[in-house]
Amino acid sequence: MTVGQSPPRVDGVAKVLGTARYVDDLTMPGMWHGATVRSRVAAGRIREIRFNPAFDWSQVTVVTAKDIPGENIITTLEDDQPCLADGIIRHAYEPILLVAAETKEHLAAAVAAIEVIIDAETPILTLDEALNPAQPIFGKDNVFKRYSIKRGSLAEGFAEADVIVEGTYEVGHQEHIYIEPQGMIAWIEQDGTATVQGSLQCPYYIHKAMKRVFNLTEDKVRVIQNVTGGGFGGKEEYPSLIACHAALLALKAGRPVKIIYGREEDIEATTKRHPARMTYRTGVKKDGTLTAMDVTVLMDGGAYCTLTPVVLSRGTLHASGAYRCPAIEIHSTAVATNTPPNGAFRGFGAPQTIWAIERHMDKIARTLDLDPLAVREKNLYTLGDTTATGQLLKESVGSEACVEAAVMASGYWSKRKEYAQPQTGRIRRGIGIATFFHGAGFTGSGEARLKGKVQVDLQPGGRLMVRSGSTDIGQGTETVFAQMAADAAKLPLDMVDVHPVDTHGVPDSGPTVASRTTMVVGSIVADAAAEVAAKVRELTPEGDWAQAADKALAQGPISVLLQYVPPGTNQWDDDTYSGDAYPCFSWGADIAEVEVDLDTMEVTVVDFWAAQDIGKAIHPVMCAGQIEGGTLQAIGWALCEEVVWDKGLIKNNRITNYIIPTALDAPPFHTFLIEEPFSGGPFGAKGVGELPMDGGAPALAAAIEQAIGVCPDSLPLTPERLLEVYRA
Repeated sequence: MTVGQSPPRVDGVAKVLGTARYVDDLTMPGMWHGATVRSRVAAGRIREIRFNPAFDWSQVTVVTAKDIPGENIITTLEDDQPCLADGIIRHAYEPILLVAAETKEHLAAAVAAIEVIIDAETPILTLDEALNPAQPIFGKDNVFKRYSIKRGSLAEGFAEADVIVEGTYEVGHQEHIYIEPQGMIAWIEQDGTATVQGSLQCPYYIHKAMKRVFNLTEDKVRVIQNVTGGGFGGKEEYPSLIACHAALLALKAGRPVKIIYGREEDIEATTKRHPARMTYRTGVKKDGTLTAMDVTVLMDGGAYCTLTPVVLSRGTLHASGAYRCPAIEIHSTAVATNTPPNGAFRGFGAPQTIWAIERHMDKIARTLDLDPLAVREKNLYTLGDTTATGQLLKESVGSEACVEAAVMASGYWSKRKEYAQPQTGRIRRGIGIATFFHGAGFTGSGEARLKGKVQVDLQPGGRLMVRSGSTDIGQGTETVFAQMAADAAKLPLDMVDVHPVDTHGVPDSGPTVASRTTMVVGSIVADAAAEVAAKVRELTPEGDWAQAADKALAQGPISVLLQYVPPGTNQWDDDTYSGDAYPCFSWGADIAEVEVDLDTMEVTVVDFWAAQDIGKAIHPVMCAGQIEGGTLQAIGWALCEEVVWDKGLIKNNRITNYIIPTALDAPPFHTFLIEEPFSGGPFGAKGVGELPMDGGAPALAAAIEQAIGVCPDSLPLTPERLLEVYRA
């Protein structure tokens, strides 16, 4: 058995040795380089595009919206985002035209010789402006999506309360800062097939988008994933745009074209985490028991819808936190602004609302003069509880086990008591906790609509080939798929191959998002591998495996194609937003210990404990890596990552001034893998990738609050913001 062990990663050696070839390492005969000419105003109309007549345009290819052979639409959830602007400018980095040339130097000169004249209009740049716009950007009311969840009677719940606690909590944009910027190479085959190869998460998203932009049939679009240097959601829907851009240039130039974003362009133009404002009004008894919870959520979707409805959905479903409450109403709205479109980002929606509910639980504790952990333990979901949508928690609820592991390891109670005593000197210490959950897999009926598929083929010598559209973007998909297929088929790990992601060679397994790859796609990987092995052993029950496999193959190909079928017990109503929101939840408890310098208000994370229930750790080392990496990303979001805007333009578009934590900023991580198996997951596994993003920020805020007595209710918790509230 390899499941539960940590064998070397399939892709590990090439990445460590530097032999892995990313998209910018690749070249092709006759390849040109491409670039995007963008708006520099947030809203307006294109009056004129001027090409310097003194420049030699004979060796340059230029593409505008008029060159698009199909529809000028990038397919996501709404048909509102153009591939190239055709008159109207919705945000400051709107792509207007594309340019390609033989060398990067010639390309830069060509771009500099183009001037776009735009008649600027008054932009909508804030949530407040978006709620009452003079001229809506989207639809009649500027609203991308609304959701409502209702359970019980708020009137009765508030009547039972001893105290009513209110609070408003905010978060801003967060940039992905994957290690490898966006990039794509495109070319047109002799038979007319439009092919793209690059850094991406969801090949079939791109496939669908290109069919529409180029008016091509299924077989005339091919998408190949390169080795990909991170995504975190930033390479989910956005690569559809850059793929179409590269392919449009390749079509018109009649040669391969590569587009690689520099870091500045990547920060400016690509999607980010949705800013949000959450308002809570809760009824609570003197012992901390919740009786009523009234929540409003407002998110900024940016200029185009992209994936905003699913981000808002998950934020809505997690807004009441991992806590039982008999009366809950949640009303959420996502609006449009003239800022670059926001999109998927690790946790997509849940980190925003979990930040809010966790800070609100701290406020409840402060109001009642109770310990924050005691308030959480009083209300924490356990087995048999019912969520805000009416979902009965029937299995795999590791909430209490996570809290127990983190509290015991950290010495929470003794440190909490110690740091509550008067502290002297300029360095103050504090410790804080956050408890949380995260739905694993797509929401509600999402998996049924996706119909994700996997194929496993028998190869000569008894090897298995796993064919899946799920991508490895650094999280280890290739390795865990091989582990699960090997164990399901009762074969050694080195007898399993994973096919490169190529839409001409793998089925559509659904997107690599939502903590669904291991739990959902992995389950049919295991089932298909087991079925192939069973067929071989049925045909040739005797002899060693390799001989039996070859004998079986002699009778004809053996291949199993399976489609994921959600658990039949799950029931969901999209209209009322009620029922089983997810097949199951992953659970977590984070504890942060900090030092705050009263002179500079700098925060040092001294120690961090993360206990997370992921069902079953298929590869424990990689699971711990996901938790530690995601937690460090959450620490950055909490303490230092801030996108600075001026009239819709980003002022800090480099890593030198958009500050992220490095390995030198990482605290000692104490990671505990709690395993409460989920019967619907392969070997009991649930999601792990997104859960770590949820708890870090509120745990740090709670620790800071104990250290200095106050903490802002908006992120990031920069020294300037801390100083402002400390002096107030």
